Amino acid sequence: MSKVPDLVKRLLVGRALRSTQLHHQLLPKRVALPVFASDALSSVAYAPQEILVILSLAGVSLYAISPWVAAAVVLVMLVVVASYRQNVHAYPSGGGDYEVATTNLGPTAGLTVASALLVDYVLTVAVSVANGADYVGATIPFVAEHRPLVAIAIVVLLTIMNLRGIRESGVAFAVPTYAFMAAVIGMILWGLFRVFVLGDELRAPTAGYRLLAEQTDLAGFALAFLVLRAFSSGCAALTGVEAISNGVPAFRKPKSKNAATTLLMMGLIAVTMFAGIIFLGLESGVKVTDPANVARDLIIDGHPAGPGYYQQPIIAQVASAVFGGGSALFVVIAAVTALILFLAANTAFNGFPVLGSILAQDRYLPRQLHTRGDRLAFSNGIVILAAGACLLIWAFDADVSKLLNLYIVGVFVSFTLSQIGMVRHWTRHLRTESDAKARFRMMRARVINGFGAVMTGLVLVVVLATKFTHGAYIVCLAMPLLFLMMKGIRRHYDRVAAELAAPEETEVDESMLPARNHAVVLVSKIHKPTLRALAYARATRPSSIEAVTVSVDAGEVSKLKDEWERRGIGVPLKILDSPYREITGPVLEYVKSLRRRSPRDVVTVYIPEYVVGRWWEHLLHNQSALRLKGRLLFKPGVMVTSVPWQLASSDRLKRRREPSAPGASRRSYQQPSKDAQVGA
Repeated sequence: MSKVPDLVKRLLVGRALRSTQLHHQLLPKRVALPVFASDALSSVAYAPQEILVILSLAGVSLYAISPWVAAAVVLVMLVVVASYRQNVHAYPSGGGDYEVATTNLGPTAGLTVASALLVDYVLTVAVSVANGADYVGATIPFVAEHRPLVAIAIVVLLTIMNLRGIRESGVAFAVPTYAFMAAVIGMILWGLFRVFVLGDELRAPTAGYRLLAEQTDLAGFALAFLVLRAFSSGCAALTGVEAISNGVPAFRKPKSKNAATTLLMMGLIAVTMFAGIIFLGLESGVKVTDPANVARDLIIDGHPAGPGYYQQPIIAQVASAVFGGGSALFVVIAAVTALILFLAANTAFNGFPVLGSILAQDRYLPRQLHTRGDRLAFSNGIVILAAGACLLIWAFDADVSKLLNLYIVGVFVSFTLSQIGMVRHWTRHLRTESDAKARFRMMRARVINGFGAVMTGLVLVVVLATKFTHGAYIVCLAMPLLFLMMKGIRRHYDRVAAELAAPEETEVDESMLPARNHAVVLVSKIHKPTLRALAYARATRPSSIEAVTVSVDAGEVSKLKDEWERRGIGVPLKILDSPYREITGPVLEYVKSLRRRSPRDVVTVYIPEYVVGRWWEHLLHNQSALRLKGRLLFKPGVMVTSVPWQLASSDRLKRRREPSAPGASRRSYQQPSKDAQVGA
């Protein structure tokens, strides 16, 4: 039974990899693109729709503004991609925005970026998987009815795949990602061909429907606010751009060049798909509205759609218009879109653990996050990310519109601070650089990063202004809490490091020089484990030694005392009275009395323990020992030593020859041979 957990782990995760195999996990560009760019590429499945959903609040008439909103989003995306290409070359270590902000703006700015990114990564998983469940629900009613459970199941599956290692998960995700790119770009090209060459009229399934405007007669500030809100929702298309700058160490050499090339490819592909879907959606007459109000606001044949209506996502409607509803190509588009949305979470599964590892190395997060698992992935970070995403999916009922209101605040905080940090980076290097060509490259990079800082800063202001009351306030509360938690963890580690710092050779710490060592061996009865513990304690040559038993049953204690004297055990036996039949309390009080009597003495408590092999045997043994050890560990000046006795069930190497312990051949007794006996 003890091997079952390990067997299950190997079945799910795979065999453990040596640390020396880490270089085999590095990614070529063709695999890195689906691993790190799936989030940014998948955002075209919901970012165009969110623009139309917000504009639909004022009716279909405002859809005419959507191309301009989409153009603004495309401009920001291109600027951010160009800016991050500078980041990748300047900071290839994998710290990304956190390293840039910490190095150039200080630890406070770095922690702000880190808290923003950690929150955003969790939201990336929740939004992508919930939206993927929406697309599957368009064809499978069961999924639509149980979206939260299906989404959580997908997160669990992605977690297992990522625990198997970055390269293995990347290869598994490459095919669906490339299939999505090929399918969407092919759909856009065929749609444009039908419109401009064949002169066909594209009609989406909702082309003949009407939208009931919730806000009418908008003008001035109200209209501008609605347009800005649509723009901020469309900026969800920029999420995932920063993931490549955090994942540079995962690329093959030359790392910076390969990462920058992958980033450029991702940006161009994402812009093409984003613009193409917006254009074909408007050309085919797509109508989408807030899912919470679709039953009331969508008018079909003069009547509201009603609660039983399921609103198809924008890509599904465009595919229906281009290829025909229910056609094989329509099913392919729906399938690969759902897959890419599920796999888009993989970007966060690669970014969050790496960032968590760097923060743990800097002592801002628990050190366990810096440890690689069996498959050389940061397993603890992967599990924490999955748990946070599942919690969000459950809390928000896998509603994409609600989750998107929390989205992109964190990522634009990191964008803005990172670009400001890069401006200071180039300014600092320009002070010492004398080569004309190098100075020109630096000044060009500073202009790009400066423009990026202005653009992302403006978007951040718009996002906060338009989304704060719609749910972004939750992120604005979560980020400071995470910031304060990381500061608290750093203070704790600094305090512990100061307490544990070894003194210089010239200094003498009196607390490290105990006067004597008093050994206490706990005894319940006289058997092999007790005799071994006594022998081991005596072998350590303590200043004094005594055996201690607790009197729970007077008859048993009397028998123990008689046998102790009969065997002539040369260790005094101390009997502690326990009127309430408790074992732990009397032992603790006795140990404390020894410490009070001689504060400079060390008390070492030896506890005999059984070692068992079956799970149910653990329930029958060692419970009192565990409780006692847990209490003694908090007593200053007290050392706790477990002396194990392996029972037969614990021998996992039965019928195998166990290697001899050092010195066993010298200690073993050999029967003299017959010749030797005769000679004697």
